[in-house]
Amino acid sequence: MSLPEWGEFCHTHGDTYEEAFKNAQEVLEMLIESSLADAQPLPEPKTLEKSLKVA
Repeated sequence: MSLPEWGEFCHTHGDTYEEAFKNAQEVLEMLIESSLADAQPLPEPKTLEKSLKVA
């Protein structure tokens, strides 16, 4: 799974779709916690359409 708001190389993997999704949730929680702890703004959510236009 890709988390495009967090950068070009922010991807998670798993043996199943469900595992990849769970891994993505855990990574996203850590990224949000880290950003808030560092007083950094959260990135604006992207839709698939916006992600494809940027690429």
